[in-house]
Amino acid sequence: MAGTLMLSIRRSRASSAQALRALMLGFMACLLLASCGSERLRDLYFGLQPELHLQPSPRPIPGTLRVIPLTAQGFVAGTRIVYRTAEEPKQVSRYAELLWEEVPATAIANQMIAALRAAGVFEHVVSVTDPARADYLLSGDLLRFEHRPTDDPPHVVAEMSLTLVCGRGREVLVAGTYAGEEPNAVGAAGRTTPDAIVAAFNRLTGRLISEVVADAQGMARRCDDASGG
Repeated sequence: MAGTLMLSIRRSRASSAQALRALMLGFMACLLLASCGSERLRDLYFGLQPELHLQPSPRPIPGTLRVIPLTAQGFVAGTRIVYRTAEEPKQVSRYAELLWEEVPATAIANQMIAALRAAGVFEHVVSVTDPARADYLLSGDLLRFEHRPTDDPPHVVAEMSLTLVCGRGREVLVAGTYAGEEPNAVGAAGRTTPDAIVAAFNRLTGRLISEVVADAQGMARRCDDASGG
């Protein structure tokens, strides 16, 4: 049985370009080698499963909300887990063997659909593939979704901009940016695992989606009045 994959995390910033190169070479080597051998690891796929904290709505807003898939650019639009180092904050890279089962922008939109349904914010919540006429639209962009392995402490970062509008007249009900950070677990030896990184993404994504649901609930009366309910 293959040993557990460990990712070496350096807690302090490199003092020179040479130290940075050594750090990243070691970090990526851990991704390429199994701990009990030198065989190349197969791709590891992870599902995004946000940890949600929802409150039920007093009553659903009459009508149908359509959630449009989020847009994304660059590496964020792909399935490989993205990372960025503190030493080169403008350079974005991807882990070779760590991938999402579904593009994050699509996964987050699907999770928002599930969360809005669970909280009972709207009478009906549908995806873009549903032919039902929508009374409200939720769309946005996934701007960042990355791991920061060399920060102190190492953590994950997410940022998305969302806009909720009424179908009639396109009145904006909620428009803003939802962003945050979440530390990933690190052991006594300064090491973490892919599971710990994904767990941090799940906690952070769940917190942001919960904020979206809470904002939609806070605007429920305004949306109801604007639609003539």
